[in-house]
Amino acid sequence: MASRRVISRLINASQHTACPCHGCASHSHHQQLAAVSQVRSMATPVQTVQKEYAFEVSGSNLRFGDGVTAEVGMDLKNMKARKIGVFTDPTVAKLKPMETALRSLQSQEDLPFEVYDQVLAEPTEDSWKKAISWAREHDFSHFLAVGGGSVIDTAKAANLFTVYKDADLMDYINAPIGKGLPVQHTLRPLIAVPTTAGTGSETTGAAIVDITSRSFKTGIASRALKPVLGIVDTQNTESCPTAVHISAGLDVLFHSMESYTAIPYTERTPRPANPINRPTYQGSNPVADIFSLWALQTTVKYLPRIAKNRDDEEARKQMLLAASFAGIGFGNAGVHLCHGMSYPISGLNKQGPKYKHAGYEVDHPIIPHGVSVALTGPAVFQFTSPSSPDRHRQALAIFTNTTISDPSISRIPDSEIGAYLFEAIARFLDGLGVPRGLKAVGYENKDIEMLVEGTIPQRRVLDLAPGIGDFVGEDGRHHLRRMIESSMEY
Repeated sequence: MASRRVISRLINASQHTACPCHGCASHSHHQQLAAVSQVRSMATPVQTVQKEYAFEVSGSNLRFGDGVTAEVGMDLKNMKARKIGVFTDPTVAKLKPMETALRSLQSQEDLPFEVYDQVLAEPTEDSWKKAISWAREHDFSHFLAVGGGSVIDTAKAANLFTVYKDADLMDYINAPIGKGLPVQHTLRPLIAVPTTAGTGSETTGAAIVDITSRSFKTGIASRALKPVLGIVDTQNTESCPTAVHISAGLDVLFHSMESYTAIPYTERTPRPANPINRPTYQGSNPVADIFSLWALQTTVKYLPRIAKNRDDEEARKQMLLAASFAGIGFGNAGVHLCHGMSYPISGLNKQGPKYKHAGYEVDHPIIPHGVSVALTGPAVFQFTSPSSPDRHRQALAIFTNTTISDPSISRIPDSEIGAYLFEAIARFLDGLGVPRGLKAVGYENKDIEMLVEGTIPQRRVLDLAPGIGDFVGEDGRHHLRRMIESSMEY
């Protein structure tokens, strides 16, 4: 059965990957482009767009260990904190990580703090505005976030808009959805204590939010948002339900794969006129590659173990490391298509399918972020494989628990790597109980165009997608449509 599916994938792949540049439908189109180029060379010269020539490496200071949450009070005292804004969500507020953090704060003399425990899982612009309003009412010198990515991202937003007291949310939301203004003021110090092994938000300058009025997610990306310290306590994921472990781990998986296969930083255009405008997501680069590849290998090895037994202590610790490593990788290189398409998949669900993922104790429809990213994973990496066959071959070797020199991998022609990788990713997701395609979470073929339209504005990540061409033009829509169609069921 698997071999028949691979043959089918090869046939489908040949329909849109035979041309190395993806954006060209035929050899005749290549000839047309050559002719246009020839005419242009004899016409009035146009200014060429300069490609990037440098990348920057950034990441939070990280502290790993058993029980290190208990040190956070001393950390904030050492920072001479005057008043601390503590962020968490209603679930984590009742759990050991928050109890430990509060006890640590209370152990220090003259260290006042206020707690905001109403962070929404998968935050919306309304939930952000409530948190920002609360933070603006206090004169916080420092921030502390105890929770998953939703909590850390909400604390980042509250920090930003406490410093920029008169700014509107859309002033800093990524363009073209918002204005995407650069953050030029120093923000308050933020310490992040993750309680899930997933987002890597403790290492990045990104914060993601669901813009419900437009039925998709987007965010704010600036190095200024990075926590000054990530306290990665290996005891803090003990209470995670299995479903949360799996979804968070899927986010790690695709953070690492997308950043490893993003366009090289030297292919990103245009080169910024001023380094302050160099984006947080820069394209794949030698430093990010190291972190991303290690995170991918670790996740493929240990996430299935957690799915079988969430009390597997070694697997939990390794996944926390992988989450932070992937955060450093994608925090510098960026993600691309899986994340770009996940934003409307999550956002439209609230008005459309209203799917509620098993294992999540929430009172609203939810396709957890990691699941929404994974749903298009097989189709995405089949599509991107011609852009860097060697990197996709490396990923295939990891999923099949072998090496690129193994004959089972080395003998596969470059043109067929994508079809094999599609099947390998699909098998891996099946083993974790991930819904098998968009139809499994309630989407129908009539929703495809809405999902495409919700993906198009995600410039921050689509700019890093290999092989997509001019995604705001018809060729980009065509490729997105094909990937979403392939992700409906498989």
